[in-house]
Amino acid sequence: MRRVCYQVAVSLDGFIAGPDDAADWIPMDPDIDFTALFDRFDTVLMGRRTYETAGSMGAGKGVIVASKTLDPATHPSVTVVGDGLFDRIAALKSEPGKDIWLFGGGSLFRSLLAAGLVDTVEPAVVPVLLGGGIPFLPEPAARTRLELTGHRVFAKTGIVLLEYAVR
Repeated sequence: MRRVCYQVAVSLDGFIAGPDDAADWIPMDPDIDFTALFDRFDTVLMGRRTYETAGSMGAGKGVIVASKTLDPATHPSVTVVGDGLFDRIAALKSEPGKDIWLFGGGSLFRSLLAAGLVDTVEPAVVPVLLGGGIPFLPEPAARTRLELTGHRVFAKTGIVLLEYAVR
């Protein structure tokens, strides 16, 4: 069964984007194998704001944008899903394929987590304090137990990649 993996850079104080959606605080660590990272997934899932900020980010992959306001006709290169998102993701998880990368959108993460559709939480903790921005997990959110399944420290940038299974 395919998994939904929330893999995202997060500041030490818990933000996935700085004020005004800034991402200039995320260093490109030369020791992170981005090819291997991208190869884990065949589908990228993101919210509307992330899509509008980052673009499709899914060259060669299926891209699903969760939005009730985007017009699918004006975004033909992605699949826009509004109503029925949870059913669509549950169905997608049962289909053959690679894992699904929940790329961004703290609110989308919160919703999918509450619906029991997130399988792993994989923050890449960047050693920076932003003091504000878009939270990793916005309130209100239910308490969720996680089990550490892996970790890696990237000494050149100080990034710590954590891998947790949702329990």
